[in-house]
Amino acid sequence: MLAMPRKDLILFLGFSAAVLAMPIWLQPFGAAYPDLLNRFAIFAILAVGFNILFGLTGYLSFGHAAFFGVGSYAAVWSFKLFTMDALPALVFAVVISGVFALAIGFVSLRRSGIYFSILTLAFAQMSYNLAYSVFTPITNGETGLQLSLNDKRFVDRMFFEAAPGLPSPSILGVPLNGYIAFYFCAFFLILTFFIAQRITGSPFGMMLKGIKSNQVRMNYTGVNTRPYTLAAFVISGMFAGLAGGLLAITDPLAGAERMQWTASGEVVLMTILGGAGTLVGPVIGAWMIKYFENIFSALNDNILAQFWSFLPNGLDQVAVAVSGKFVGDGWFLTLGLVFVLIVVFLPGGVMEGVRRIASLVTPKRPPPASPTKPSPQPQPAE
Repeated sequence: MLAMPRKDLILFLGFSAAVLAMPIWLQPFGAAYPDLLNRFAIFAILAVGFNILFGLTGYLSFGHAAFFGVGSYAAVWSFKLFTMDALPALVFAVVISGVFALAIGFVSLRRSGIYFSILTLAFAQMSYNLAYSVFTPITNGETGLQLSLNDKRFVDRMFFEAAPGLPSPSILGVPLNGYIAFYFCAFFLILTFFIAQRITGSPFGMMLKGIKSNQVRMNYTGVNTRPYTLAAFVISGMFAGLAGGLLAITDPLAGAERMQWTASGEVVLMTILGGAGTLVGPVIGAWMIKYFENIFSALNDNILAQFWSFLPNGLDQVAVAVSGKFVGDGWFLTLGLVFVLIVVFLPGGVMEGVRRIASLVTPKRPPPASPTKPSPQPQPAE
């Protein structure tokens, strides 16, 4: 970290402080309860990983939900077979997701553009259908994979007696619940952000950006770009597996619905909404979508009536009727309008708006004046 450029170090420290202080600054927005904070951190990890593939290389994948779901299944199986400790479950989730991503990426990356996107979508749907109906002994089908009293947990049984009731995930004996679970997820969000930041500024990241800029030209110069795109695909898949494992830790359940194409589309929206190719943008996009999903969807007419109570009698009822179409079950309408406005006016996502505001606030520095060269002295003719 000490070798980081000063600008990157300030960004990393500022991001870390913002994440760790989320229970404080999200309190006025009604989003400071642990379950939602966990989802903020988990889906931000998913978006950061997806941005390594899409934001840096330009390869649009519609199949990242497959790695997310595989990570969840792997973590729950780790709980059922070995131990309720979270660290082995995360290692298991990341490794299995990485191997799965390597297999899918090896085939999908033979094509580019829309054909690559269709291939990843096909693999994701195949994974969903296999988990839903074919591999039911492993995934438990539509019911979902969850903990039971009959689980073996061989490692735990070597040291502890089975306690009554279902156990809960822990880290070195400390139960992961409440704000402890959030800070556990926040640690991995900060870690993944640091890794993504180092990748972006590394020679490997420069190669990925070159692939996005003009892959054909790089191929003509003799550079084999496929190992770089495959590495980015696997790293992105491992990040998705980490997010899926964390979701299984905070909620010990794995279901096939986490592998649907709609889940893959959601992470695409997160990245585009915040700003593809930026470091902080996908995190902001993930937070925005999860805020709409959990807060706006919970608003009802009673809450709206209290909010519009300052209006004159009759007018408040009109305001409740109109605004009620955009909250509750209609929160998708609000999210859609926000997405349309950002795509139309801020094609670079929320981060483009931040850059525009920063350019207006920051005074422009005048270009440095070029040093004037002294005129040559006339030499006497010989």
